[in-house]
Amino acid sequence: MSSDTAPTPWLDEEQQSSWRSFLEGSARLTEALNRDLDAESDLSLHEYEVLVRLSESEQRTLRMSALADSLAHSRSRVTHTVRRLEDRGLVRRQACVVDGRGVDCLLTDAGMQTLAEAAPHHVRSVRRHMVDVLTPEQLRTLGQAMALVADACRDSDGS
Repeated sequence: MSSDTAPTPWLDEEQQSSWRSFLEGSARLTEALNRDLDAESDLSLHEYEVLVRLSESEQRTLRMSALADSLAHSRSRVTHTVRRLEDRGLVRRQACVVDGRGVDCLLTDAGMQTLAEAAPHHVRSVRRHMVDVLTPEQLRTLGQAMALVADACRDSDGS
């Protein structure tokens, strides 16, 4: 709870409308992307994002803590997601090769193949539900705005 005693600056009608549109739009977009991924590849959006982050990392490996930070998810949530992927043979956990104290997550060849098969379907879904709905300027503005929001949240939580 904040110790700030200043009066709460309530949202005006336009701000409230924008806030609620953001909440509904982001929830519906996430649901649509999840539904499409599950139907086409039997992956959740969170599982897909783990595979993507690993595929983009050096030697397809990331420390579990770095993976969680890159996804803006709790370590517990990432651990559960990685466990499900590990059960399917798509990733493997191993002792950190750098210092042995941490745990690395490695994308397996099967995981890379699953990602390669899922990616075209996912990109079509992202286009259908967001990219093609917005003008290029709106998409650019949205990206810039959400980068600012992410930075502000990162700053406020000490990440």
